[in-house]
Parts: sequence; structure tokens; C-alpha cells
Amino acid sequence: MGVPHPIPYQGSKRWIAKSLLDCFPKNTATLFEPFAGSAAVSLAAAFYRRAKSFVISDVNGPLIDLWQRIIDAPDELADEYENLWHHQAGKEAEFFGIVRKRFNVSHQPVDFLYLLARCTKAAVRYNRNGEFNNSPDHRRKGSRPQTMRENLRGASSLFASKTRLAACDFRTVLRDAAPADLVYMDPPYQGVCQERDQRYLKGVSFAEFVEALEDLNARNISYIVSYDGRTGDKTHGQPLPKGLSLTHLEVVAGRSTTETLLGRDGITVESIYLSHSLMSRIKTVPHSLLPQQTAPTLFELSA
Repeated sequence: MGVPHPIPYQGSKRWIAKSLLDCFPKNTATLFEPFAGSAAVSLAAAFYRRAKSFVISDVNGPLIDLWQRIIDAPDELADEYENLWHHQAGKEAEFFGIVRKRFNVSHQPVDFLYLLARCTKAAVRYNRNGEFNNSPDHRRKGSRPQTMRENLRGASSLFASKTRLAACDFRTVLRDAAPADLVYMDPPYQGVCQERDQRYLKGVSFAEFVEALEDLNARNISYIVSYDGRTGDKTHGQPLPKGLSLTHLEVVAGRSTTETLLGRDGITVESIYLSHSLMSRIKTVPHSLLPQQTAPTLFELSA
């Protein structure tokens, strides 16, 4: 089994995680991943032993509760998921609605796991009251119980005894980062989210994010940012300021789910930013990433 991925999550960086690992300095003490979501980069880093410990955080409290259950009791969670998975048989849409309604009241981790496994495009969606409101994907029933069990066990094994979880604003957890650590950040993209977007419990403004990066620079903290990018000819958001002294790279993330559903052949290219302090530790640009605006060559490398 390769890198386990128990939580389906739109925007997950599982497909580019290996390229991001090429940016990791040797002997990384702790990897911080605010905006964790599926924690794809932390899982890859743990699997390939690229960091000694991990801090996984997100403003979404129920998501962090789910991660806590995955780490502490993977088999119990697998049993609960299997029970839900079998009970949906023959009434999948109706059952999804029942679980969604219950989750919005109790926030039970297994209900959240089931909803993420079944919802359209594995996308977290919330209404203005903070309630999960995505609909079921009628084409699939979610990961099979045995597959989910293997992923839960795998993630637990990688994170147990060396991971701290935190449900908080990203700036709070960044205060604990030290020069020997590495921070990976994948905030809501500018092109799709400003202060308020139904995919997120809390938006992140461009200005406050830049301010946080300035603070990390002042403290000599190494970091990687996945922020804006483009799909086909459409660019999402403005570049991060040149005054931050970042190295701007691009990596092919694959076909856009939205573009595919619309019958278009759109390829998503992620913008990756490496901090000056990180570049001083790794010395050279990784071969799996190329300087910004050289995506055609990058397409050839990834073909």
C-alpha cells in the first residue's frame, strides 16, 4: 500500500505531494500544515520520512475531531463507517440526507467521514449558518469499507505519537514554528474565495495572508505556499508580492474536476512559492518544479 488517504477532499494536494517533498530540507524537525484538509502533504511526508513530527491544524473543528479519531481509534471508526456504508443500501440519497442532518447537530466524526466519502466532488460546502449542505454524488457510494479501513489504519500508523492537532486560526499555530521546522500552507485560493465562500467556514483575505508571511520571514521560518494558479487560460488571483522575496514555481496538478464536468479539457497548474529561508536550506530549485511561466516544458516533463 502506498500513502494512505482516508479523507476525500476537494483541493487535496495528494497528486502533487511528491513534488512538494522535493522542496523539503533535510532534517526537518516539525512539519506544520495549517489549512490541513485531507493533510495530504503531511501524510506523504510521514510516509517518506521527510519530517520527524507534525502539527495538523484547521479552523474546521469537526475536521480536526475526525483526524483525532483517525489517529486514536482507526478500527473503531472503520467499524462505524462500515455500518453506515451498509445501511445506505437501496436508499443512498435519503440516507445521505439523514446523516447530513444528524451531523449538523452532533458533529460526529464518523458522520463527517461518510459525508465526505459520498458528497459531490468530495467538496466541503457550508451554508450561512455553518451547516454542511453539499449533496450526495449519485454515481458512487463512497469508499468500500475494507479500503477505508486500510486507509484509516495507515494514516493512524503514520501520525500516532508524533502529531499534534489544533482547531484554530492559521496564525495561531504559526506562532509555534521554529527555524528548524517547515510550514506548508494551502489556503483558500484568491480566485474562488475572499472573505466568504460556501466551501469554507472562514475565508482568508489576501492582506492578512501576506501579513502572516511577512511575520514568518522576519522570524526566518521556512515555508511552502500553494496559493493561486491557473486552469487553461484562466488565472486565479494575483501573485504574492515580490517584496516577500519568494521563489515562484509551477507544477501540473492534473485535470480540473470542474472543467471535466463541463465537458472541457482544462489542466490545472498550481503556483508554488518557496520562502527565502527555505531556499537557503535546499540551495537549488527541485527538478520536479520549474520557474513560473514555464508550464509548457513542465507539461512535457509530466507526460
